[in-house]
Amino acid sequence: MTPQSETDLTRRAFLRLGIVVPASLALAACGGGALSGITRGPTAAAQELELTPTCDDNPQPTLSQTEGPYFTRNSPERRSLLEAGMAGTRLVVAGYVVTRQCQPIAGALLDFWQADDGGNYDNAGYRLRGHQFTDETGRYELETVVPGLYPGRTRHIHVKVQAPNGPVLTTQLYFPDEPRNRTDGIFSPALVLAMQDLEDGKRETFNFVVNPG
Repeated sequence: MTPQSETDLTRRAFLRLGIVVPASLALAACGGGALSGITRGPTAAAQELELTPTCDDNPQPTLSQTEGPYFTRNSPERRSLLEAGMAGTRLVVAGYVVTRQCQPIAGALLDFWQADDGGNYDNAGYRLRGHQFTDETGRYELETVVPGLYPGRTRHIHVKVQAPNGPVLTTQLYFPDEPRNRTDGIFSPALVLAMQDLEDGKRETFNFVVNPG
């Protein structure tokens, strides 16, 4: 896979895809109950997503990165990774999966996994692991918590992305202004999320550019 440029121009191309992320999601995966330990506040009003992304440039495919040692197959299908009693700051990550021609890809697979607030991976079960498929507009949306730190790495979220019958993209997503970004040997600025603080947590956007099947 051709590496993505790490220039500000490429990042602006992603942002010009026009994502507006809902600030609050239903907690259906948790039975609608309170989430003890998760940082929360007043619910902000949800905003509408554009039906399709738009962009002015022809973006390069998203940069691939190492899978790491903690990938687990057969994760459950779900958009929310939150569980009752889970510690951490609530996080929403959303965006689109598109082709290099900025055409949204419906039914694309995204498989996410990450460390918990304490920097630990669940290697026995499926805590903070899950997969989902983009809707008919190519949109995905993940509800989780900000991952913690563990030795040698900055904060990150792992993801595999695959258009129907297409090749699998394995990569990682990073957070802006993290001190360890400067010392992490895997970190790439091309994979930094666009972040906004909300009253009830954080929201981030990222659009994956992949080769279709």
